[in-house]
Amino acid sequence: TVTLIGATTENPSFEVIRPLLSRCQVYVLKSLEVKNLQALLDRAIHYDKVLKNLKIEIQETNALFRYSGGDARKLLNILDLITSSNEPEKTIIIDDATVTDRLQQNPSAYDKGGEMHYDIISAFIKSIRGSDPDGAIYWLARMVAGGEDPAFIARRLVISAAEDIGLANPNALLIANACFDALQNIGWPEGRIILAEATIYLASSPKSNSAYMAINDALGIVERTGNLPVPLHLRNAPTSLMKELEYGKNYKYAHDYENHFVKQQFLPDELKNDSIWKPQPNPAENKLKDHLSYLWKDRYK
Repeated sequence: TVTLIGATTENPSFEVIRPLLSRCQVYVLKSLEVKNLQALLDRAIHYDKVLKNLKIEIQETNALFRYSGGDARKLLNILDLITSSNEPEKTIIIDDATVTDRLQQNPSAYDKGGEMHYDIISAFIKSIRGSDPDGAIYWLARMVAGGEDPAFIARRLVISAAEDIGLANPNALLIANACFDALQNIGWPEGRIILAEATIYLASSPKSNSAYMAINDALGIVERTGNLPVPLHLRNAPTSLMKELEYGKNYKYAHDYENHFVKQQFLPDELKNDSIWKPQPNPAENKLKDHLSYLWKDRYK
């Protein structure tokens, strides 16, 4: 029996263990409740060989338990952070203000490499995809308050703009990329405002994954059919030998024709009747589809 702890589908390492899951017994660890955290805190203060020798006064636990996120390891890390920065003979006061202040000074307790990191970025992206700006801005705030790398957030916004919004609102990619560039120039903490603007814009935008689906389908075709030959009329002919082999022969230069378009085959012969990009029903893609339908007639209905 193999127990897998902290395996989430958003974690890149998940793909490595996916084949093992059918043969493994998996235990999913749930967050600890307040009563469990309180018991752990009491035990640590009274029985830990270091903490039991310190003068610790617990006045408030709301922030301590909230920032631990139901994780015993994080609770102990925060407790260690607070107690290790005090003078040995001085009474250590633990209240909400102290906990919040110490964590803001040392945001590493956010656990960038752990499961919470992947859970929160997952909730953030899914809130954008689900067109919920309130949810998206909340999870953004969680990452900002937790000390997440702003560049990491900005990169995920750029990916989301292309994957989830795509051709339904092409400006989303421009906004996300401008956010990424501006963040490098402005820095922190003002950069949080730039991230917020891009997040709300993306979450509020119409959604389409037609480009994402098209490239995946095209890759599937390539994997299935291999390296199909390029039609002769589409090949470049820089040498006389290539011209003799009819490379580029009968190619029609689109700009020489009305509306800068002329019908000709651009897919390999084996795929000439295939349809790969499938426009989705939104105003922006409807406009593109109508234009293609006008040009190609039956091909892009």
